[in-house]
Amino acid sequence: MEAARIELRNQLDDAAAKLADAGASRAQIEELEELEDAIVDLSADSQFWQYLSHSLVIFVTAGHVQTFRVPSVLPSALEVSDRLCIKPLVRAVTFPQAAFVLALSENAARLVEVSAGEGAYTVDVADLPKDAASSVGLASISGRSPSGRIQGSEGRKVGLGQYSRSVDAAIRPILNGSTVPLILATSEPLDGIYRGITNYPHLAAETIRGNPDDLSDESHAASARPILDALYASALDLLKEEVSSRFAQGTAVKDLSDIARAATYGAVDTLLFDMDTLIPGVVDENSGAITFSEADDAHSYGVVDEVVRRALLTGARVLAVRAEDVPGGGPAAATVRFSV
Repeated sequence: MEAARIELRNQLDDAAAKLADAGASRAQIEELEELEDAIVDLSADSQFWQYLSHSLVIFVTAGHVQTFRVPSVLPSALEVSDRLCIKPLVRAVTFPQAAFVLALSENAARLVEVSAGEGAYTVDVADLPKDAASSVGLASISGRSPSGRIQGSEGRKVGLGQYSRSVDAAIRPILNGSTVPLILATSEPLDGIYRGITNYPHLAAETIRGNPDDLSDESHAASARPILDALYASALDLLKEEVSSRFAQGTAVKDLSDIARAATYGAVDTLLFDMDTLIPGVVDENSGAITFSEADDAHSYGVVDEVVRRALLTGARVLAVRAEDVPGGGPAAATVRFSV
């Protein structure tokens, strides 16, 4: 926590120096210094500093401070210009690390919501069956042993199918309209049975194995994250292949100047950009032409960030990725709706 506070103060000191170099008034600089004291003094607010997630993004404008806790691990960076730098926030929503885990056994059913920033918790699901036996009356289908356990393989299989349908029906109001992956935590035969009855399109192919009753919500979340990483990596690979194949067709562009012009005219459909690159300059408001700058100062800004902003404003899908994941090897690549 102390290291974060020191880094924050250093960044704000640098921001004040950049403002002074840009010719800002003494009143403007003093206002920033007052805001700096107020932000750093939030160390007294233990909850603010104890729940920072992996990164902290702060936007400071005249008389206003807005903070964001970001689950992505971001390098330290400072931007001083006439617009906000939004790339760090785009990274957080590119791969949100959100999922539902359905912990399913004969003895219990539980839906766990997983998020990068807030951990994991059990969702209160109306009409979710308590267990297989009580939900569909398996005793009447296949009988019970003296211990109360289900017996009879065929009757048991039919009963588990009915149980799985009841579970699926209970969680569907929560999943309907969602694109969040659903990950099963279960074992056979319920794994195969549930997959055979559900039609949720975002069910992950990989299952969290073992007895889900023995795992906490946080344990399920820890097991879900590698599965999510694999899902995102697979989806990104497919997208990279699509963009690369469209370069030759003229429906994708990789030169930053072409992308800036396309974003300005609302032609960008999907944009992938290197989240770590900083290219200072100015993008013309009307034509999208880029004037590059050697100096990273308050008179220029990150042109990739400005391209991102314009693409978002026209409804483009925008993904912040690592340099090696940008097709074409440049700072950005985009598919376009039409030529400009």
